[in-house]
This record gives sequence, structure tokens and C-alpha cells, in this order.
Amino acid sequence: MTGGAGFIGSHVADAFIARGDDVLVVDDLSTGKREQAPDAAELVKLDIADTDGVRSALTDFRPDYVAHLAAQSSVTVSVADPERDFASNVLGTFNVVRFATELGARTAFASTGGALYGDGVPLPTAEDHPAKPLSPYGAGKLAGEAFVGTSQRLHGINHVVLRLGNVYGPRQNAHGEAGVVAIFSERLLSDDPLSAYGDGKPTRDYVHVADIARAFTMVADTDVAGTYNLGWGREVAVLEVLDGLQRAAGTAVEPNLEPLRPGELERSSLDSTAAAEAFGWRPETELREGLADTFRWYAESHRA
Repeated sequence: MTGGAGFIGSHVADAFIARGDDVLVVDDLSTGKREQAPDAAELVKLDIADTDGVRSALTDFRPDYVAHLAAQSSVTVSVADPERDFASNVLGTFNVVRFATELGARTAFASTGGALYGDGVPLPTAEDHPAKPLSPYGAGKLAGEAFVGTSQRLHGINHVVLRLGNVYGPRQNAHGEAGVVAIFSERLLSDDPLSAYGDGKPTRDYVHVADIARAFTMVADTDVAGTYNLGWGREVAVLEVLDGLQRAAGTAVEPNLEPLRPGELERSSLDSTAAAEAFGWRPETELREGLADTFRWYAESHRA
């Protein structure tokens, strides 16, 4: 799998190791951490934009299934540095899908939900709604999806696109560009000022990382192909997330309200009916429980 030392990818790698699978983790460790990759997995430090490197790593391991999660994952970074985003999310995905297909391995590609559909769409949004990304990040993920779909149709291999909601949970890096759950948790623990962009009103479909990891293993046990949203189908505002974390923290901090940043959405939620029907996936971790669990993890890490 790719990105297996990162936030989501390390949870996915853990899930496959727990099943007894042999796992190769490909990660350039630019944002991932070596210690997050499972000890039982083989780790290759590699940038997926390195065509020859990807070919060699996959050919040597010869996987049956590739969970592709390596990515440049920041919307704002993609606006500031679109070439970096293109190298990782377009060229890198092309490399992974190309060589996995040559080996006859199915690929499950971690795409994006909200950043792909854009603003002004029906909510919750289903997979058949036209994509209108607002950022190079969303455009790059859409291009990656095109390579996945083309390879599936051309070669008859059941590749899968998983469009993820806003994933949160333990191990998310709170520094630089990260999800609000990670950022808010760290700042509450450090007594640092909080900023809520879009005046705290933008909504997202928050889904716990354990539910996402379970989706990747469930896909591996089926022969499904196609594109599937993974989310609750619920809009949750940024300030609601902060309220949930403050309940866990026992704090009452007033955030600074800031304008929405370029490329970011105002509203998002995903219709995941297709995933439930195709391979039985439904999210299980309710937001209040997930926020409390995640804050406890950050609190323990902060003390350490």
C-alpha cells in the first residue's frame, strides 16, 4: 500500500496486518512517520512520482491488492504550489495504477468527496453528481480517478475509487495543513489561540479513521469496482466540532473568526448509500464518541 506511514494509511496498514496479510508500505516519509507504519510491514521509502522506483517496488512485492493513499493532501498547498500537487496526486497515482494493473492487482484509490464536487451541489451529494473542483487538489484527485476508471475498463481489473469525507482521528498531524480536529485539539492542549475560517460556518462530513480503514479491508474481500462515497451524509459545522472537543477538554475558548481561504468549500456532505449496497459499509463511530476518543489520544501524546 502507499502512504502507509501517514495518518489514514497507517490505520489502513494496521487493519491489514491485523488480518494476517503481508503488507508492503511505500511512503516517502515527507509527512508520514516511520514509527506509524506497522512493525510487521515491509517499508520502502519512496516518492510515488518516481516512476522507476514504483515499478521496482511493486514488481518485487507482487501485490494482489493496492490501497493507494499516498498524496499531497492540502487544499491550500495545492493552490500555492500546484506543481507539487500534480507530481504527487496525478503523476504518482498514474504510476501506482499503471504498475498495479500490469501485475493484475486491484487498486483502491483514496480520492476526495467534498473537494471534488464543489459548492452549490445537492447535499448529501451522490457519486453521479458532476465534479466541479475548486482547487488543484480536487482537480488532481479527479485526474487520478480518470486513470483508475480507464484502467478498469481497458484491462478488466476491478479497481475502486473511494471518495472520503473529512477523516479525523488519532495520528493526524496537527502542524501545518491538517484537519480542524487535530489543530483544535493541539491548540486547546497548548492554550494557543484558535482560528475558525469561514467564521466557523463551513460544514463537512466528518468520518472517523477507523471506519475508513474498515472500508479498505471490506473492498479487498469483494470483487466490486466503481466509485463510492464514504461519509455519514451529515453536515457538521466547524464550530460544532470545536464545541465537541471543548466538551472533551473541559474548556470554553472563543475562537478568532476568519474569512474562508481560497479553494475551500462552504458546505459538504456525502451520500454513501452505494457503498452500503455494494459491499456493506456504513460508518459506525458517532462524532461525539469519535471526538472524545481523538482528544484523549492528543492529550496522551501531549503529556508524553
